[in-house]
Amino acid sequence: MLKIRNAALSDLPRLIEIEKFCFSKEEAATPDATKQRLQHIRDSFFVAEEAGTIAGLVNGPVTRQEFITDDLFENIIANLPFGGHQTILGLAVHPDFQSRGISAKLLVHLEKEARKRNRKTVTLTCKEDLIPFYEKHGYINMGVSDSAHGGAVWYNMSKRLK
Repeated sequence: MLKIRNAALSDLPRLIEIEKFCFSKEEAATPDATKQRLQHIRDSFFVAEEAGTIAGLVNGPVTRQEFITDDLFENIIANLPFGGHQTILGLAVHPDFQSRGISAKLLVHLEKEARKRNRKTVTLTCKEDLIPFYEKHGYINMGVSDSAHGGAVWYNMSKRLK
């Protein structure tokens, strides 16, 4: 049975492994960045666990601005207690657990937690091929992002929370 919980520092090795499997070297969160996220934004860093094995992750800080800026990938500060915009810097599922709806469950969980804290939106950047996935989950394509993270072209996706 799938369990979604807050990530812990002890999860770091598995989280780094998932990042390496799911993102290019240029795009994956560094071990230091992942550790920083675990230390400062644990309230918005979740893992999906099945039979004691971490299958996937979702994380991102809360910001005052509506869209992700590249500095967020390396410099994390504690989340605002209420309000702001919930970002998603990483949503990834280990290849052994893909095609089971885990990404969707992680999204729903993050959105539920964001609503509890009166966040205005959930915002993320994605590559063009993932736009339909996020649109299926209620996100709106807001156009090409200013982000140059990993040298890729990214699209701003946003979902207003009610």
